[in-house]
Amino acid sequence: MYQRCCVMIDSAQEAIDAFHKWNDAWNARDIETQISQMHFPHLRLARNNKFQLFKTPNDYRVADEGATARLNAEGWHHTSTLSIDAVQAGPEKVHLVIRQSRQHADGTEYNGFDTFWIFTKIDGRWGVQFRSSFLTNTASNGFGATAPGT
Repeated sequence: MYQRCCVMIDSAQEAIDAFHKWNDAWNARDIETQISQMHFPHLRLARNNKFQLFKTPNDYRVADEGATARLNAEGWHHTSTLSIDAVQAGPEKVHLVIRQSRQHADGTEYNGFDTFWIFTKIDGRWGVQFRSSFLTNTASNGFGATAPGT
């Protein structure tokens, strides 16, 4: 039993580490590093309960082309992780519940949201394969935040 316990703990930490690499790349707007922390096909449950399917890394690249402009329209500077918990973990799959905070350059939050990510271990590498967020008030869904002082 102890060995099974430790494998799950290691799996959870490895998935969390992969998430942080992805999020650091998101903040740097580094698409290739984001992709290196993902598995394809990749599925995202997006606004209006519509699924986005990215069959290949190039599908994700194409979908991401306007993301930086949309983030800038919100006054986005970076996304901070406020909490991250592995709610289920096994040797090849981990479920993470994450609290994210989109923030302005001065660190004020303008959009906090909960998100659920599933990481899988394929060919010895952890990567996110499914994401679902309760993300609202974004430029892409008709809302926008104004930068501080405007």
